[in-house]
Parts: sequence; C-alpha cells; structure tokens
Amino acid sequence: MEIGVFIPIGNNGWLISETSPQYMPTFELNKTVAQTAEKYGLDFVLSMIKLRGFGGKTEFWDHNLESFTLMAGLAAATTKIKLYATAASLVMPPAIVARMASTIDSISGGRFGVNLVTGWQKPEYEQMGMWPGDEFFGTRYQYLSEYATVLRELWETGQSDFKGEHFTMNDCRLSPRPQADMKVICAGSSDAGMAFSAEFADYNFCFGMGVNTPTAFRGNTERLMKATEKTGREVSSFVLFMVIADETDEAAFAKWEKYKAGADQEALDWMGLQGAADKTSGDDTNVRHMTNPVSAVNFNMGTLVGSYANVARMLDEVAEVPGTGGVLLTFDEFIEGTETFGAKVQPLMKTRQHIPMEVSA
Repeated sequence: MEIGVFIPIGNNGWLISETSPQYMPTFELNKTVAQTAEKYGLDFVLSMIKLRGFGGKTEFWDHNLESFTLMAGLAAATTKIKLYATAASLVMPPAIVARMASTIDSISGGRFGVNLVTGWQKPEYEQMGMWPGDEFFGTRYQYLSEYATVLRELWETGQSDFKGEHFTMNDCRLSPRPQADMKVICAGSSDAGMAFSAEFADYNFCFGMGVNTPTAFRGNTERLMKATEKTGREVSSFVLFMVIADETDEAAFAKWEKYKAGADQEALDWMGLQGAADKTSGDDTNVRHMTNPVSAVNFNMGTLVGSYANVARMLDEVAEVPGTGGVLLTFDEFIEGTETFGAKVQPLMKTRQHIPMEVSA
C-alpha cells in the first residue's frame, strides 16, 4: 500500500480549531515535510489549491501558497519521492497546465503528476470574475473530461486539435513532452466524479469515514470498481485520513478532544454554507456534512486516533479493502507528525515491511 502526505499548503493544515497547532504555510515548512517523508521512504506528497479561505477566528485557509510553483520548488529539493500539484481547472487553461507539468517533470526527473479539481467554492472564482455561473455545478465533469482529453493528447503526442464545447485546440503543440507517464488524480465521489475517474484518472481519492473505523470507506472503492468495469481501466482508490498518534491511546485521544473543543464554528458555518451551494452534482465533498459535531473540526475525514501500534494496525486494515491503492495522510502537527509516523508507526505496519529500516537512519 502506498502512503502519501497531504502537505500543509494552507494555514493550520486540516484542523479548523482554535486549540490545534496554529501556523502559516511557508516553503520551508513544506520542504521539511516533503524531505522527511522522503527520508522515511513514503511514496508521494500532494498539495491542494485553495484561492479563498473560510475566515473565522483562526482565519482558516485565508493564507495559502500556490500548488504548481510550490511543487516545482520541492521537485528541486527532493530526489526520490513522487510529487503531485493540483490544477484549478477553471482558471488554468489545459495547454498551460500541460506545459507546467512537463517542466516540473523535467525538474523532478519524471516524479510528477497532476490532481484535477473542478472547483466547488464559488467565492474562490467569483472574486476574480471567473465564475462561469451556478449551472457549472451540473456540467463540471463534462468540462473536466474535455480538459483531461486535451492534457492527455498533449502529453502523449505533443499535439492537440481537440474541438469541444468548452475547449478548442488549433494545432496546439507541447514540446518537450514529459519523460514519464503523467499520472492524473481526481477526488470526485459523486456518480459523475466516479465516472470521470474511471475514464481519465489513474487514482481516485476518497475520504475515510468516522473515528477509528478504518474500513468504513469500502462503499467508495466498490463504486469505483463498478465504474471501471465499464471503461476497462485500472484505477485505484487512495483514502484520506488524519493521523493523531501518541505513545498511548489516552494521550492521542486527549489531543483529539482538545481540538474538537476548540472548533472554529464561524469558519465551519461559512464553509458549510459554501458547500451547500451545489445542489445538482452530488456528494463530491464532505463539506456538505459539516454539521456533524463528531468530526467537523477536520472536514469529517477519516480520523485514526491512538497509540503508534493501534494506528499501524488500523492502516493495515485499510490495505485489506479491495481496490485500495494507498492512503493520503494529514497530521495535527506536520513536521512532528511525519517524523513520528516514519519512525514509530510505519515500522509496525505489515503492509510497509518492504521499506528498509535503514531508510530512516
């Protein structure tokens, strides 16, 4: 099972809380996280794109770096780990993204891939005058399908004459092309999102569910496998979990309870309002469930809380779900969390015994 880190490109990571670690995103922070993940033999790091935050007392995600330029820097600062940037497809033309990706492929020596998002938060794009209208909620995967087609044509052949409803290519050229197969990620969990991933993506990210229920996401992998039966392609599910680990279960749960008690309700309310704006395209993001008092504080993502041994055991259970290719991890404190995971959790995982212990030396 592959393991990746969802690096903290936005302030405070993925905890919407006044009592969680508070920090700003910087290149140095993300470089340290990426190099630590590489040191311990983790497989990849991925950065999101967020163009407007949720405010509140913590100014949650009001401060963000840009994904492609960050990953270009990390490509030069690492040697082995895979790197994925996120393309905000509404504001980044596919021919430009294809060229940026080819450039970072060159910097990294073939270690780069792209995560495609359609955009769900209207104010991100409306602030720039680039929101196409609310009807986009219902057609966004048609748009993204054309987008991915242009990308694939340029990466694979260096030329595109694609003519569609949203994009028109007139002998569009790309050279040099990527030296490695350019992997594409999508995180859609609606029926339309699953269908897109089955046709165009190599990996589909989904949310884990609940606290210490590591296999509750099984329904998503089953839906993806059914969707790929129609396309005949292999597409793996990668599951998003937050890890809060400590020497004992009691110590780990004490941190989790502290974070929940400090939930930034103003930011959560604003985010829930934005998520509810899309009433047409299905359940693509957990922001629609921010009223859940159990885990709203971290986007309702699957949360693994406990001792190093128990977190390792639960991650091994994740790997047993058919169709699962790996996990994408967040931490409450990223530098310490990545270091602790590599040194104390990973060595206890049966599914990671192929990673030599000397990697961490």
